[in-house]
Amino acid sequence: MTHRHASTPGPAGTPRPGTVWLVGAGPGDPDLLTVKAARIIARASLIVHDGLVDDAILALASPDARLISVAKKRARHTLPQDDINALLIAEAKAGQDVVRLKGGDPFIFGRGGEEVDDCRAAGVAVEVVPGISAANGSAAAAQLPLTHRDLSSAVTFVAGQCKGLTEQDWSGLAGKGRTLVIYMGVATGDAIAEKLIADGLSPDTPVAVLEKGTRADMRTLRTWLTDLGPMIAREAVVSPALIVIGDVVTRARATDCLPTLFAQHLEPTPLTESLA
Repeated sequence: MTHRHASTPGPAGTPRPGTVWLVGAGPGDPDLLTVKAARIIARASLIVHDGLVDDAILALASPDARLISVAKKRARHTLPQDDINALLIAEAKAGQDVVRLKGGDPFIFGRGGEEVDDCRAAGVAVEVVPGISAANGSAAAAQLPLTHRDLSSAVTFVAGQCKGLTEQDWSGLAGKGRTLVIYMGVATGDAIAEKLIADGLSPDTPVAVLEKGTRADMRTLRTWLTDLGPMIAREAVVSPALIVIGDVVTRARATDCLPTLFAQHLEPTPLTESLA
């Protein structure tokens, strides 16, 4: 990665355009950054970052780097997405290499595709550096296999915080032999459980909430689908958090929020036998 600045002349004295780098920061733990991502962050002179990027990762940047936060929270954005795209393009056209640093992987609910599309349309060079996704990293930290030879041969990622949740067709995405991972679902836990049960999923389907995955204060909380919303409220779960639904949840290293019921319901394993 090279760094071009607005003062660097191009043809006819115009600034040579920079490159936009979409970089995945992983699920939170700085040790889970890819080597390439860590190198790009350390060399960057301008970083446009999400609110989910851990402070320990931002600390890897040069003291001289300019950091711009475009943190997003439910229904409240520092900058709308169109303005973020315009910022990236404007800085690159001014001759600046731009690191667009995103939690997880840029192309899994990171809106990286929209940023790539706009950069291409504007004639700006763009590169993508993948990151360990929130689902992969958090599940690994919880020792929760998203697929398992005996329990699940398919896994699906969906967004639980979006317009028209009730109109989305999730039929067939969860159930026997399948795992459903829901991003951004903490605020809509009740609606998610209601929707899946209405679609035919059993109310006692195992569910886990992975809060602050891979970080020092991570929590893995397990319950039944029917208890998802109440458990989120009881345990005061906060974002970032993922919801995992399916029998693979029984294999996780987790805190059981309904331990007596789990011990009666789940097939015997070393974990469930310890709950009895």
